[in-house]
Amino acid sequence: MAVDHPNRSVRITDVAALAGVSIGTASKALNDTGQLRDETRRRVKDAADKLGFVGDARARALSSGRTFMVGMITTDSFGRFTMPVLLGAEDALSAGEMMVLVCDTRDDHVREAHYLRSLVARGVDGIVVTGRSADARPPIDVPVPVPVVYALTPSTDPSDVSVTLDDAAGAAAAAAHLLGLGKQRVAVVTGPEDARSAVDRARGAAPVLGERMVGAPMHGEWSERWGRQAVDLLDRSPAAVDAVLCGNDQIARGVCDRLRETGRTVPGDVAVTGYDDWGVVALASRPPLTTVDLRLDELGRIAGRALLDLVAGGRPASTAVTPALVVRESTLGA
Repeated sequence: MAVDHPNRSVRITDVAALAGVSIGTASKALNDTGQLRDETRRRVKDAADKLGFVGDARARALSSGRTFMVGMITTDSFGRFTMPVLLGAEDALSAGEMMVLVCDTRDDHVREAHYLRSLVARGVDGIVVTGRSADARPPIDVPVPVPVVYALTPSTDPSDVSVTLDDAAGAAAAAAHLLGLGKQRVAVVTGPEDARSAVDRARGAAPVLGERMVGAPMHGEWSERWGRQAVDLLDRSPAAVDAVLCGNDQIARGVCDRLRETGRTVPGDVAVTGYDDWGVVALASRPPLTTVDLRLDELGRIAGRALLDLVAGGRPASTAVTPALVVRESTLGA
């Protein structure tokens, strides 16, 4: 039975006594070290839970040679992409009893160098590097070797571990959905030509659409304004479209607004798909957008597990997460 200790905190000696083991065995069980039977390890941990035992993080760090802290370096000040990645990474890292320290560099190289020095000085066990773009970035410059995983924003060094998105597959799924609805004249309207995600999304859609794609992919800014302008440009061409596959949700929302302003209905006259599944845009659009979920939380979980593997001495491979199509009223109606 649990023992009350009104005048002092619970000590490891109390846990050992309740579990009927030595202090050394209790320490090994609580720190997941040593060669113990599973039943013994469980009995010690059950005793610790009953007594409300809280281990000394400093002692644990000294005994293991680790700090159980991980740094996250991001350039995404707004948090649109970082937060889902962070939540997913924390799911995986918390299973390894890791604490995450988030550092926003704001695209400032001096600030990034400062944060990296601070994280290394704190002895972090590893670092996750992420951002708001799928464009590759140079490897971080750390003063001493430390395990690093790149999430969403890959490293330019192929030997680094990068967890990225398969944007081409996501766009291919959206294109197949439109063809499955019988659409015959599909325009592709996406982001800047120098943005990797915009190019990959157009590249994924084009072979699926084949001859049903109207003209070449149209590149512009990631904005509702570009979506509205794209509709006006399409209206000047001789071939009327019956669907528009957009490179992100903001473009798609602009397309929907301009189509409505010119007297057309979505999806009655023209079906529209977005990309990103950004709730504040996709759900507020009129009508709500069929779009592609980036599954950033899953990407974060995979990155977190890869970092744990690196910390443990493993050699995880780079991988890509396949986004998922989310069907709503902009293609199927209410």
